Amino acid sequence: MNISEICDSLRSGSDTLALQTASQKNTALAAVISSIEKNRSAILAANAEDVEAARSKGMTESLVERLALDDKKINSIIDSIKIIISQTDPIGEECAGWKTPNGMTIRQVRVPLGVVAIIYESRPNVTADAFALAYKSGNAILLRGSSSALKSNRAIVSAIKEGLNSSASQGFGVPSAIELAPCESHDEVTEILTAVGKVDVALPRGGKKLIDMVVENAKVPVIQTGAGVCHLFVDESADFKMAEEIAWNAKTQRPGACNAIECILVHEKIAKTFLPLLAKRFSDKVELRCDEKSFEILKNLVDSSAKISLASESDFGFEFLDLICAVKIVSNLSEAISYINSHNTKHSETIVTENRTNARLFQAKIDAACVYVNSSTRFTDGGEFGFGAELGISTQKLHARGPMGIKALTTTKYLIDGDGQVRG
Repeated sequence: MNISEICDSLRSGSDTLALQTASQKNTALAAVISSIEKNRSAILAANAEDVEAARSKGMTESLVERLALDDKKINSIIDSIKIIISQTDPIGEECAGWKTPNGMTIRQVRVPLGVVAIIYESRPNVTADAFALAYKSGNAILLRGSSSALKSNRAIVSAIKEGLNSSASQGFGVPSAIELAPCESHDEVTEILTAVGKVDVALPRGGKKLIDMVVENAKVPVIQTGAGVCHLFVDESADFKMAEEIAWNAKTQRPGACNAIECILVHEKIAKTFLPLLAKRFSDKVELRCDEKSFEILKNLVDSSAKISLASESDFGFEFLDLICAVKIVSNLSEAISYINSHNTKHSETIVTENRTNARLFQAKIDAACVYVNSSTRFTDGGEFGFGAELGISTQKLHARGPMGIKALTTTKYLIDGDGQVRG
């Protein structure tokens, strides 16, 4: 991979995009939608090959689910782009403005970041989502997916470029605003992460191993997205039925997602009543790895189909990405908050409680990008937040935090107008 040539092309694309109007960008994105629809069969066929290869190599079904596309997911990709088209173009937005005592006018306006690189695993829908968000916010994007999704990503990028080329003749599409790394070796990732002056920002999207590698090796700026060690705390005042439903949804709907819960904390005053209900609901579906106190409560369950085991210390603070969940009993809200803050990845946390004071204290003291009350953590998602799509969930505190939409790919600059002022 010739990173210099690729980035030079992307820089040219970003320079062109930065000057385009919202109407021009939206017209190009609409052409991309048409091209994805036209190439739907080819994309699904390429994805089927990736899925077959992944299964033959022993990939777990929860991760295969992240890789697999179907008509519903293609429709979701298209719907996401439509939402992005409908959103207000952030470029040129005046964030602040004032006049200084010496008569200069200062305006703070929103501008693109430039050339963005995203390094991600499996999910081929990220290919389309990341492109659309970058394009609408005036950025060119370099995509480096995983080898397991290479054929899918190639088919999607081919469709995107076809759409951009079809509108380029009308002065809208900018085909040079997107490139897919060939995924020939891991050296490509190093080249991207060390392309100082070529890549303006890199975003990792995947598991802890990938994210740590990017953060530790990058010489270009990084927006850190985090692995999802998410918790559910069932407070002593919780509605048991609500807690049961939220736990079921947050763990089982998509266990391989970063916003699925990996640990359930239960207040000691309700543990003997609630834990058997939880175990019955999860039954043979989810393995519960319990601390000593919860194991004592659950080990003699009559329902032999329940998967109950004694947890090891390494099970706490671990992202299973599977139908496995750690369980721990805590004595009070303060202990729950302290435990979560010392074991989480600053992603998404939730409390089930009927106590408003406890709910607000939990939201105030938990250190995470998204903190829920009486709701599933599965809603931490750009689409669910109304962004159309997301580049990832930022778990850092600088620049962007939480689901990243089009504004997360912008920065600001100051435009100052004077009439001859000089500083004395």
